[in-house]
Amino acid sequence: MVFPRSAVPHIGDLPAGPRDAITDVAGVAVGHATLAEGACQTGVTVVLPHGGNLYTDKVPAAASVLNGFGKSVGLVQVEELGVLETPIALTNTFSVGAVSQAQIRAAIAASPEIGRAWPTLNPLVFECNDGYLNDIQAMALQASHYDAALAAAGTGFAQGAVGAGRGMSAFGVKGGIGSASRLAAGHVVGALVLANFGTPDALTVAGRRLGRQLLGALASAQALPGAEAAAEPEPEKGSIIMLIATDAPLDARQLRRLSLRAGAGLARTGSVFGHGSGDIALAFSTAYTVPHLAAAPMPALPMLHETRLDPLFRAAADCVEQAIVHALWRAQGVSGRDGHRRQALCELLPGLASEAWESACAS
Repeated sequence: MVFPRSAVPHIGDLPAGPRDAITDVAGVAVGHATLAEGACQTGVTVVLPHGGNLYTDKVPAAASVLNGFGKSVGLVQVEELGVLETPIALTNTFSVGAVSQAQIRAAIAASPEIGRAWPTLNPLVFECNDGYLNDIQAMALQASHYDAALAAAGTGFAQGAVGAGRGMSAFGVKGGIGSASRLAAGHVVGALVLANFGTPDALTVAGRRLGRQLLGALASAQALPGAEAAAEPEPEKGSIIMLIATDAPLDARQLRRLSLRAGAGLARTGSVFGHGSGDIALAFSTAYTVPHLAAAPMPALPMLHETRLDPLFRAAADCVEQAIVHALWRAQGVSGRDGHRRQALCELLPGLASEAWESACAS
């Protein structure tokens, strides 16, 4: 079940954009390819900063690694050069290689000079481990899944147990893809998360501690005939990828500062960036592009002044937290490998889906 927008608590005081999604930032598109076949519960999600050729017209970007338990590709060059030259891809841990190769092939198809007259390409792939629900050892994702996600990219897209989020878990329930946006100081800030982190006892939504309720609901569900026996609490060992887009004119250094504020939104949900959790944030701006060819003119526009960044920092924290809430609210229960199942949060705590609960959060 997908709950209506009115039933989802709104984080913070800033207004959302019309979609309350990262695609409220003009030019940004998102696409999914979902593989849901028995033990294979996984997928690919792509985020496009603009609809043109990202290799020839790169966008400024920067990342923050809150906890580096991850196997991503491409972060070193982003840190060095401060630009993106492919779409951002999200997938499971063991599919990073297949997806990065698909990114390279797609870029070469658009620009045959890559790797010959022009330099090679920096693919950018982030991952989380979906191995509880997905048979990750099967390595079932192929280049065709990346191509399908790329072809499906648009401004309207599903959230929850779709694309890269298909097999992800969060707080002991179903996690996945979530997105949100905020309007601040005349600019738009949008976020998209791949949520696969958190322990049930720590769950906090809009400032309300729900961990005790969730633990009780999980214990009751596990006591049902045929349900998996309750396990001892484990330390946090999942991951989350947080992508932030904005139309504000920021350089790579400022974007790194913006990306770091994703950690504030993540922490509010109950995460402490645990030892085994890979927590990575990346921010990019759509305000201008950086040409690949030296003969092309460099952009000449004023960057936002440092003293005007605070509203964007607040927006980034709020929309990351909101995106995590959306991932939890919009996910459906999924069964996968060896009979493993993750129930949706709103199946376990159905009162969360009411407007009365939203009103209680706002009071």
